[in-house]
Formats: sequence, structure tokens, C-alpha cells
Amino acid sequence: MGTEEPTEDIPSKPEVHTNMSDGLRVSTERACNDPRSTESLIEFALTEEDENKVWEVVTLLQFRGNRDVFEAARKLCESNHANERRLGADILGQLGIPNRAFPDEAVTILLGLLENEEDVAVLNSVAVALGHIGSPRAVEPLSRLKNHPHKDVRDGVVHGLLTHEDMLAIETLIELSTDEDEDVRDWATFGLGSMIDTDTQELRDALAKRLADEDEDTRAEALVGLARRKDERVLDKLIEQLSAESIGSMSLEASAKMGHTRLCPALLALKQRWQGERDGHTELLEEAIIRCRCEDTSLRTRG
Repeated sequence: MGTEEPTEDIPSKPEVHTNMSDGLRVSTERACNDPRSTESLIEFALTEEDENKVWEVVTLLQFRGNRDVFEAARKLCESNHANERRLGADILGQLGIPNRAFPDEAVTILLGLLENEEDVAVLNSVAVALGHIGSPRAVEPLSRLKNHPHKDVRDGVVHGLLTHEDMLAIETLIELSTDEDEDVRDWATFGLGSMIDTDTQELRDALAKRLADEDEDTRAEALVGLARRKDERVLDKLIEQLSAESIGSMSLEASAKMGHTRLCPALLALKQRWQGERDGHTELLEEAIIRCRCEDTSLRTRG
């Protein structure tokens, strides 16, 4: 693997900032101080069968985030072996975390891979990596893969487009929110509902269609997305959910975001049912009661 010396303005070890969280600081210091070479870590990742151990090494390389790691990942992306290209893409996706090292160069490499790649696993890794970097340059190339025959590629496209407010990205996610695969629908609905603030009739209508989805998680994401936009089409569905025997946290979250007094009877009845209990669900219920401006707000957070 490459041993090119870093340029003067790119330190070989990431600076550990004093405002970094303890967890990130420890991870960065561990990556910088680990005595193993980039080459040996990559060799381990390519031969180890335990996926969790592989990702531990990938994460360590990402935290290390120097020119040596970048060059090694670039060479992996040029390999004739799919498993090496996939590893290269995985490393580049979050290289330099918690910040980003060489993001423009990484996007160029990943987009080059995307042009002619046929391996499903590599395409998924490339798409997810582009999503981590978040470059608008990736929107159009990723959108071209929305009809790929393999669900893992379409799933990668969704992850690659999360957080993009670009209309092409939104249109692609709207289309993928109707995908035959429930995981693709779920993540696309989450992307539309919670990861962006765009509020158009087309987007709302796409979310509304998922209120009757056969997948529970997709329905829940649609509820939250419409509630964030104060769309009253969720009110009847929320009242129904709040009156059910089993109540998910996302129904309570959506109720709080909706903040509509029509939800008060169902919320107060639920408070009565849960009287004497105290956990994460009752805290969400408390927030919903307050935000819906219900008369009884005795569940307010203490302290």
C-alpha cells in the first residue's frame, strides 16, 4: 500500500480538538496510537470472517483518517476484486470522522466506481458511502440506479440520498417509498418525513399513501413525517393509535409534533391508563400533552 508522505497542510494524525466528545476523542487517539500499519489493518479486514471485527478495523482506519489511509482506500477501489473495492468504499465513506478527510477526492473516486460497477455489494457500499459524505454531486448518478433489479442497490440509493433537499433526490425517494421491498420503503419514507424539511404537496401525498402501508415501521415514519408538517390527515390515525392496546413511541412522538388539541381526549385517556408508571413512553406522553395544549398537564417533567 502507498506510503506517500502527507502534505504540509494535512497532518498525518488528526488533531484531537478539546471540544470533541470523550468517546470521539478516545476513538481518535486510539486510531492514531494503534501500532498496526494501514497495510496490516487492511489485510485483516480482507481476511477476517467476523463482520463485526471487520467493521472495528474499518472504523479505526476512518478515525485515523490520514493520507496513508486515503491512498490505501483509493487503491482498493481500483482493484479487480469486488471485496477490495467494497472495503475501499466503506473506508472512504466516513474517512476522517468526526470531521471529513479528503471529501472531494473521495467523492470523485466513488462516483468513478459507480459508473461501471456491477457487483451488488460494492454498489451498496458506494451508495452508502456517498450518503455519508453528502455531496450534491452524487444525487444524479445515484438516482439513475433507483430501478436497479436488486433491492440492496435500491436500499443503497435511499441511504445515499438521505438529507438531500434537491428535487431530484426527493422525487427519487418518493418513487422508492413505493418500492416492493419493505426496508426500502421504510427508509425512503423516513428520509422524506424526518431527514429533510421540504414541504410540498407531492411530498405530503407520498407520505399519506404510506399511512396504510403493510409495514408497521413505514406507517410510523409516515405518521411522524406528516405530523412534522402539521398535516391533519394524521389526526384520525393518531387517535386510533393512541387508543390501541399497544402503543409505539413513534405515535407519541408524532402526537407531540402535531400539537393539535383534537388529540387531547385520547392523550389524557392514555395518561389515565398509565397512571403510576414512569418510563420513556410516559415522558413522550407528557410532552405530547403539553404540546397539544391539553388542560391537564400534571405530567410535566420534574426538576
